[in-house]
Formats: sequence, C-alpha cells, structure tokens
Amino acid sequence: MTKNTWPLAVTAAALALLVGCSSMKTPATADVAVSKAAVDSAAGAGGAEFAPLEMASAREKMAAAQKAMANKDYKLAAVLANQAQADAKLAQGKANSAKSQAAADAMQDSVRVLREELDRASK
Repeated sequence: MTKNTWPLAVTAAALALLVGCSSMKTPATADVAVSKAAVDSAAGAGGAEFAPLEMASAREKMAAAQKAMANKDYKLAAVLANQAQADAKLAQGKANSAKSQAAADAMQDSVRVLREELDRASK
C-alpha cells in the first residue's frame, strides 16, 4: 500500500466494521420481536393445548434469545429467535389442524345423526 491509500483503507475497514456491528443489532432486535409475536400468536391459537412440546420449545428458545440480547450476543439471539419462531409456527399449525379435525369430526357426527333420523322417518 502506498502512503496515500493507507488512510483510505483504514477508514474503509472501520466503516465496514461499524456498519456490520450496527446492522447486527437491528436484525436481532427485529427477529426477537417478530418471534415473540409468533409465540404469543401460537399460544393464543391453542398451541399449549394442542402442541405442548413445540410451545415449550418455542418459549425456552425465546427466553434464551432474550437472554442473548441482554448479553449483547446478537448473532446467537437472532438464531434462537428464528428457531423459536419456527417452533411457534409449528405449534400454531398443529393447533389449527387439531381444531379443524375436531370441527370436521363434529360435522360428520351431525351428518350421521341426520341420516339416522331420515332413515327412521322413512320406515
């Protein structure tokens, strides 16, 4: 490097480091917030009732992500938050599936009862 390019290289490296550090803080914060909302949504959808293991995993990972945020380990926080979000989505999907199955079962029971009534009435 020449004497003229040295300050430019140092400035560029410092700028890259500054941008890298500041950008890692923001996505981790956003990831944690989005994941928290996903865990809350799954809980509201009945995830604890229909998918207790997945909900427990999501909550544990969410707590670990928040702890990593407090320790300023933003990379780990982002990873844990994304895992918590995936677990929460799985729990919500299982809850929705179980509710849909219960509704379909109830509908089939209603149809069966109506057919029995029609059969009885026609005899």
